[in-house]
Amino acid sequence: QVQLVESGGGLVQPGGSLRLSCAASGNIFTVYRMGWYRQTPGKQRELVAIISNGGVTHYTDSVKGRFTISRDNAKNTVYLQMTSMKPEDTAVYYCNYKGLGPDVWGQGTQVTVSS
Repeated sequence: QVQLVESGGGLVQPGGSLRLSCAASGNIFTVYRMGWYRQTPGKQRELVAIISNGGVTHYTDSVKGRFTISRDNAKNTVYLQMTSMKPEDTAVYYCNYKGLGPDVWGQGTQVTVSS
């Protein structure tokens, strides 16, 4: 079993920044991928950014150049640095862990971009 604990959500003004963190614990495989997804009411959960065990990253087009995903393998933690934030970034953000078993999801953290 893998558990994920997220932190760092909140309210930010347009143009502002936030950093999300997600710490994984439990039966973690040596090779795994982690990432961030987001969801707004009435819409499907969408990929924001993912990072492989070796540090290869992928971003959805709408956040390229504004968001940065990183990880600390020693701490089994993934981060999402969000800058130049826009109202359309408002969503519940979920951390995701993909090892050899089923995907594991965090509990979600609300991010609201509003003046």
